[in-house]
Amino acid sequence: MAKIKSAFEKAMEKAAEMGEFTPEEKERIKSQERVRLLLADFYRGQIDRNGLWQKLKGSPHSLLKEAQKSLIESLGLASTEEEFKIRKDGILAIETLKEKQKISVVESILNTLGLLQQEYRKIKEDAYTKLREAAEKNPQLRLQPIRTPDGRTVYQAALSVDEAVQARLGEFLSEHEKSYSIKFGRLVEKLKKEIG
Repeated sequence: MAKIKSAFEKAMEKAAEMGEFTPEEKERIKSQERVRLLLADFYRGQIDRNGLWQKLKGSPHSLLKEAQKSLIESLGLASTEEEFKIRKDGILAIETLKEKQKISVVESILNTLGLLQQEYRKIKEDAYTKLREAAEKNPQLRLQPIRTPDGRTVYQAALSVDEAVQARLGEFLSEHEKSYSIKFGRLVEKLKKEIG
């Protein structure tokens, strides 16, 4: 079985092929690997926000920024509330370590992201409930279009209410998800600029 290589090992192999890295590049790669390993422990719950704070205490601004950027990039519209809270706590813990702190601005953007996620989840849950009720009351909504080999479209009963709901929910959410994803992405970019 082959050994899985770390990003640092891969970078060093590439350096051997291309020539040597400068001392600054080597240090940056080591810092990135350190952040990756530290955040992996954080995501797995092996350290909490206080542990993250302790391990990053005294780190240079560039390393703090790298860690925050990684946490921010791991935020997603469909993240669970728990995942979001963990990342938010980590981002804010790191912000307190900086010389020039923007805690209130960063926290405000994170809160807005959280509200946007809640709003998206609520719309999704409401849509699911309404579609389920409609599919249970109206069997025609459980029909699904099927294309025959000769090119005609016929309607066939779906196997269950859940399948009918999932099909319709996918259509509904694709419209709303795009809008929410754009808003979410803009806020994430704004947050990245603020941690600068």
